Amino acid sequence: MSEFDYIVVGAGSAGCALANRLSESGRHRVLLLEAGGSDKRFWLQVPIGYGKSFYDRRVNWMYMAEPEEGLAGRISYWPRGKVLGGSSAINAMVYIRGQAQDYDDWAARGNPGWGWDDVLPVFKKLEDHAWGASDYHGAGGPLHISDVSKHLHPLCDVYLKACQEAGLPHNEDFNGASQEGAGLYQITTRGGFRMSSARAYLWPAKRRRNLRIETQAQAMGLVFDGRRAIGVTYRQDGQDKRAMARAEVILSAGAVNSPQLLQLCGIGPASVLRSAGVEPRHDCPAVGSNLYDHLGVDYLYRSRLPTLNNELNPWWGKLFAGLKYILMRRGPLCLSVNQGGGFFRTRPELERPNMQLYFSPVSYLKAPPGVRPLMNPDPYAAFLLGISPCRPTSHGTVHIRSADPFEYTEVRPNYLPTDHEVQAVMEGVELVRQLAHTAHLDGDVEAELQPGAEVQTTEALVADIRQRASTVFHPVGTCMMGPDARTAVVDHRLRVHGLQGLRVCDASIFPTLISGNTNAAAIMVGEKGADLILEDVQSGPL
Repeated sequence: MSEFDYIVVGAGSAGCALANRLSESGRHRVLLLEAGGSDKRFWLQVPIGYGKSFYDRRVNWMYMAEPEEGLAGRISYWPRGKVLGGSSAINAMVYIRGQAQDYDDWAARGNPGWGWDDVLPVFKKLEDHAWGASDYHGAGGPLHISDVSKHLHPLCDVYLKACQEAGLPHNEDFNGASQEGAGLYQITTRGGFRMSSARAYLWPAKRRRNLRIETQAQAMGLVFDGRRAIGVTYRQDGQDKRAMARAEVILSAGAVNSPQLLQLCGIGPASVLRSAGVEPRHDCPAVGSNLYDHLGVDYLYRSRLPTLNNELNPWWGKLFAGLKYILMRRGPLCLSVNQGGGFFRTRPELERPNMQLYFSPVSYLKAPPGVRPLMNPDPYAAFLLGISPCRPTSHGTVHIRSADPFEYTEVRPNYLPTDHEVQAVMEGVELVRQLAHTAHLDGDVEAELQPGAEVQTTEALVADIRQRASTVFHPVGTCMMGPDARTAVVDHRLRVHGLQGLRVCDASIFPTLISGNTNAAAIMVGEKGADLILEDVQSGPL
């Protein structure tokens, strides 16, 4: 048994930031527990290597959601990072902060300190932006954000012209004054390498004497003294171990694993706990509820112009791209497949964008989960246009099945349960087809591969959405932040309602889903969580 001031469970997007900041002064002893292993793997550092890690159990939890009525009875595959850096080590690296109104909505729900004016300085603190410091960006922070616009596929220019023709204004910076419009995504890379949260926060801090990082250490439960959390039990190398916390235990295990650990310890909906064979310690109905996620659908087009398929499908193309990367840190291996993007309003009367747009100059017909990595594009020129509604209104659950900490939880996303949500997706795909038939793209489109030009009626389009829509991998909200212990798990300082010495600090605390990719916001939560914790001890010793 060992003793620390703070124990952080989960070395993901938020957990790495938290461990760095809590240990930064040298004053506090910090233990960081990670169920996965080291991120020192070639395909985790190569930006496009997430195609390899997509189905790699060595670095990926590879969760499966339950069959969904809204998806015609299909299951959803949920890759989540099981490695230092968490999902930031296996994601598509798109850096999006969301809309200012998203965070003002958080504050309006009874969470002071989480409005846009409060979180913008935190975003700027964490950033080392390629464009330098400005009103909207920071420089010198741990996380480098790259402008890769000069290195993207030439088809991106055609895409941007098509967007302008369709009425979408050009937006140079989705993280600037306004999110609306079409443009090119910024990504979290540096010098041709992925900039995960581990690389940004742990690599500079790992030699600190007051920071201990334990990998292959899966948390199994929490240790309590009355209503105060005082430690963590975990399994490492086949041995059950215990670590004690003098100050606090902070869960940063993500939207699936943080609620799972709370429920295993008897913190959650009493009926769910009892059905899983766990005696309730603290009846907290919101633990595992309020699961939000972005759902997207892609349209694939065969192209008369060359795409990345032409470069990366032949063996000699892969060889050339590999040599270009190894020798010069350039080429498609330095990039994300999500190169173009945008945010738009599906109806003019809406106050702000409600739909995200994706353009990838590459295509791959998806195989069933686990069949093949996403490293072999189709053997013909093709590209992808996709959409996902920014702020879905339906939410699902994450609940344990048993008291076994190694049994995967039951994930029920509850996709597309209402006509309203189906209509939102329909409005999004309408713009996709409009883009494909603009003068700039129409001449280059040889055929619509999916769903196909024959899919035209409302009934056929809805059926196609239910058959092909899939998660965009942005689960949040399962330990929601809010003032009411009946509907939320943590307060605005991320303390678990009704308990002491226990906080949650990751994307599970989001009160609502933000407009866009969630990784930047998850890292921001780690930074802000550290600020809150250190504020609480600033006035005196632990």
